[in-house]
Amino acid sequence: MFDIKSMVKRSIEKEMMNVEDYVFLPERIEMPLDGGHLISVLNTDGSVDFFFNKDGITEVASAARKHPYTAFETELHHGVYDDVIENLVKDVDKVLDGKSKYFRTRILSSGMTNNPNYAIRPSDEVNTP
Repeated sequence: MFDIKSMVKRSIEKEMMNVEDYVFLPERIEMPLDGGHLISVLNTDGSVDFFFNKDGITEVASAARKHPYTAFETELHHGVYDDVIENLVKDVDKVLDGKSKYFRTRILSSGMTNNPNYAIRPSDEVNTP
């Protein structure tokens, strides 16, 4: 997905902090979060990428490095990027809570497919003339 707002915000933050003068050691921190999995990546150019996956839905966001002289893990522990992470979780939950008006068949978990008493049937079939 392409997010223009984050791209513009990121370019403005880069100009203010001038992170291009630094080369960062790449870091990757993973952790479970709200029933999903969060991956935080510090890139060599000072940008920070966040990947949040929950129930097969993945959302990605980027941010500029806010404190170049502070350890990346310390920034995460002090909540510097909490607003970005909260938006990721909200976006994934919004997708999971949504329903399609076009696709209405149920998707079975792997455990349900082995049950011979469970019949696959579409709910609210679309009537076509």
